[in-house]
Amino acid sequence: MIVYLHGQLAESTPTHVVVDCGGVGYAVTIPVSSYDKLPAVGHPVKLLTYHHVSAQDGTQQLYGFATAPEREMFLLLISINGIGPKLGCNILSAASVTGLRQAIAAGDTRTLSALRGIGKKTAERLVVELKDKIGGPAGPRPATPADARLTDAALALD
Repeated sequence: MIVYLHGQLAESTPTHVVVDCGGVGYAVTIPVSSYDKLPAVGHPVKLLTYHHVSAQDGTQQLYGFATAPEREMFLLLISINGIGPKLGCNILSAASVTGLRQAIAAGDTRTLSALRGIGKKTAERLVVELKDKIGGPAGPRPATPADARLTDAALALD
């Protein structure tokens, strides 16, 4: 799995970039929100990535994000039935991570269904399936003692 790309920005459009990593140019689809955070062409860049392999035809596509919250929201979005990587990227192009969090936390299906590609049923699924995962508008729920035990157990496995 490709977790990130670090190299020189070779080409850049609002929805696609090419990152030159050691002489290999990686074509990456990005949301417009990431484009706004990119350096100029020819400068170093680091993109967090999601590597998608189509179950239908085996084609591969890299999706890139300028920030961890963008990638985390993307991964949450594509976990919803009916939202694939292309639509997830389009959603992040149309709405900020903060705006999406607030709409989901508030159960605002009207705002969500106003996004291109999201109908009423998909907006309802977003709210039902993600409300507990994202927490309130400020972020996930506070840590509990059970969370600390899970963290300790994970660290013990290392």
